[in-house]
Amino acid sequence: MIGRTRLARGVAIGVTALVVAGCAGFGGKASLYERLGGLPYIQIVVDDFVANVAADDRINKRFEKTNIPVLKKHLVDQICEATGGPCKYTGRDMKTSHTGMKITEAEWNATVEDLVKTLDKYKVPKREKNDLLALLGSLKADIVGI
Repeated sequence: MIGRTRLARGVAIGVTALVVAGCAGFGGKASLYERLGGLPYIQIVVDDFVANVAADDRINKRFEKTNIPVLKKHLVDQICEATGGPCKYTGRDMKTSHTGMKITEAEWNATVEDLVKTLDKYKVPKREKNDLLALLGSLKADIVGI
């Protein structure tokens, strides 16, 4: 088993290498998926993010009855597809999934903070972090308050 520090360093190096290689090899037009390091790195980030959410008393009760392996798969597929990767998200759309849940602004913010904590832990470069957060932020209207 790889230690957390070594894994974090490996992820940071891998992401940085792919950003540099992607930009050079694709004339600066690498997809966000490629710039994030592809599927292995998205899986690592999702695993850590879900662990952060599970430990966060502000929001973890929302997930008490959630099938966590299915949630992780959907998150990986959704991020992979949305960032230009080869995955296909087969879950429900965000509005359907969250209708009636009345998720608050505070819960949304807590979730974003948990994701930022993960992205910072793995030293995801600022541009990729901001691009990913903007992409996911575009889903807010279909999640909060409905």
